[in-house]
Amino acid sequence: MATTQECRGALDRLSDNLAKTDGGVPAATRLDRSLSCHVTDLDTTFTGRLSGGRIAVDGTHGGPPRGKAQIRLAMSGDDLVALVDGRLEFARAWASGRVRLEAGFRDLLRLRSLL
Repeated sequence: MATTQECRGALDRLSDNLAKTDGGVPAATRLDRSLSCHVTDLDTTFTGRLSGGRIAVDGTHGGPPRGKAQIRLAMSGDDLVALVDGRLEFARAWASGRVRLEAGFRDLLRLRSLL
């Protein structure tokens, strides 16, 4: 089982990966949205912002998200690490229910280029 530190590291690597993405994701890089990622097996939520093509984590707390972020993710710590490391495909994980993503319709359209 992934630790809280490994999950935080995965979010940092995801942010770095987003920042390195070139070309095809200009709509996604224009997003400025609040973000939460609930790691279900650790019952820990990371909160922050997706802005300028980067994720800035600004808080961590126990339990489910306290507020309703504009983009909400939920998954196990192992799945988060596997997604960021490229060992788990997002579409397959989402379709099987291993990963939950909630966002407004327009945000989902913009995010699809990142996923």
